[in-house]
Amino acid sequence: MEKKTPLYEKHKALGADIQPFAGYLMPIKYEGVTSEHMAVRKAVGVFDLSHMGEFRVTGPDSTAFLDYLLTNDADIPVGKAYYTAMCYPDGGIVDDLIVYRLGRDEYLLVVNASNIEKDWAWVESHKNGFKVKIADESDDTALVAIQGPDAQKTAAKLTDADLEKVGYYEHFTGTFAGVPALVARTGYTGEDGFEIYVKAEAAETVWDRVLEAGSESGIVPAGLGARDTLRLELGYPLYGNDIDQRVSPIEAKLGWVVKLKTDKDFVGRESLRRQKDEKPARSLVGLSVVGRGFPRHGAPLFQGERRVGTITSGSIAPALNQTVCLGLVEYGLRKSGTELEAEVRGKRIPVKVVGVPFYSAGSRKS
Repeated sequence: MEKKTPLYEKHKALGADIQPFAGYLMPIKYEGVTSEHMAVRKAVGVFDLSHMGEFRVTGPDSTAFLDYLLTNDADIPVGKAYYTAMCYPDGGIVDDLIVYRLGRDEYLLVVNASNIEKDWAWVESHKNGFKVKIADESDDTALVAIQGPDAQKTAAKLTDADLEKVGYYEHFTGTFAGVPALVARTGYTGEDGFEIYVKAEAAETVWDRVLEAGSESGIVPAGLGARDTLRLELGYPLYGNDIDQRVSPIEAKLGWVVKLKTDKDFVGRESLRRQKDEKPARSLVGLSVVGRGFPRHGAPLFQGERRVGTITSGSIAPALNQTVCLGLVEYGLRKSGTELEAEVRGKRIPVKVVGVPFYSAGSRKS
């Protein structure tokens, strides 16, 4: 049976199209994916992301433990966050996640909803030999995301903190909408925004006050449909579509989160080092659809009569008014301008390899 987030009744009252997603009943859309997408691009939207998982890691070996478990460097300043991968020994991705450093010996890991149980088992199985404590706070935590050019204007009405001083991938602990919260300048849309972590029982208060604070900017609740099209316009990979246990960070062009030039020894290091040195067999690329057609996840890619890859994500990009895709292709075909074909219901649709992001006019503060 699917779980419900603390905001489920709010979504019902708003008439959301609620469907099962990653073990939860989640709002896919309210008024419509395109209108919600464009509201985030032009003004501000609010998302319920309470299905995401949160693991708290504490103890004197916290940094060493995460350096061993994750591909990116854990030793960042308190108040910062980083994006990283967690890999199997063969280099396949267990999950991609964001890590917040809360204190010298305290971190918060935010993992994908579909991977909570798997990730928990993986993290737990690697803690032996490290002086750490790990707590799964997923069910007790709600996450509300404010995204769009007017995100700061909206959020500033709900906290006394000077948000202008909070940089991209920075966070603080304080009061938001009258309740204790972790407030982070992070997001998955390419727009400026804040992700607000609060206790589950405070979720409705935060949701209501965010909608009230954003009314001046025409804020809209946005569902997971818009979240997906927004991230695709940026070329951000989605676990379960573009990356999974069969795809490495090197193949997914996430080599920048794999710290091979340091001496840190992390799970999967040798496999990833070898793959980088020898070049991977395939690469995740952006694809622009030439003409009409809608290739979706799983559609085969061809060059002539030879199959050379697979579409991993595909959708209309509302801000660009065109169809864009991500796909895994043979490494030699990764260069921009390469012409391929996607097969959809027995028909071939021309596509061209292009650079990402597809959309580059976002308001994200870098």
